Amino acid sequence: MATTGTVIGRSTRVRGRVTGASDVEVQGFVDGEIAVSGDVTVDVHGLVGASIQGRRLVVRGAVRGDLHGEESVLLEEGARVVGDVKAPRVAVAQGALVRGYVDTGDAGSAAQRAARVAPAARPAAFAPKPAAKAVAQPAPAPAPSIKAAVVAALPPQIASAGANNHASAGHAANNSNARRPPPPVVPALKKAKGQIAKKKER
Repeated sequence: MATTGTVIGRSTRVRGRVTGASDVEVQGFVDGEIAVSGDVTVDVHGLVGASIQGRRLVVRGAVRGDLHGEESVLLEEGARVVGDVKAPRVAVAQGALVRGYVDTGDAGSAAQRAARVAPAARPAAFAPKPAAKAVAQPAPAPAPSIKAAVVAALPPQIASAGANNHASAGHAANNSNARRPPPPVVPALKKAKGQIAKKKER
């Protein structure tokens, strides 16, 4: 930075907006915006409580505001910036602190800035997928009866024997209507004995 320019000494306190065409070096306190066409340097003991705009900005002290450099912004060791930093070239040395948004792109036109801010079209890979068609689910099988559950819990030998018994009983019930057993023989014998006794008496 050239030695010619405006120097705000350590014991100087400025309240208001600082503008001009020359370089500015801040060693004291400036409570206002600094907007010049030259370079701006904030010394180690310098404090700025507003935004700074200039060609090249060098910060070694503290700034509470945005930094906008037309060419570059350099934050040296010990710099403390609370605000956004914007310049084509931004350098942050080890030990410097920045709390804000850093933009290293050129200013460009308003249309270009709007195009950068506008969300890009979503790629086809990330396009929302169509909703899946509903698939008819088969009806659930009926719950087994208590009798079937009991039979399933029995040992195989007992379960098979019970099944055979039920089968034979059912078969007998079906055949009961088709073929009935013969009548008992005892009443016929009693009747025959009675007839024989009557014949003897005669």
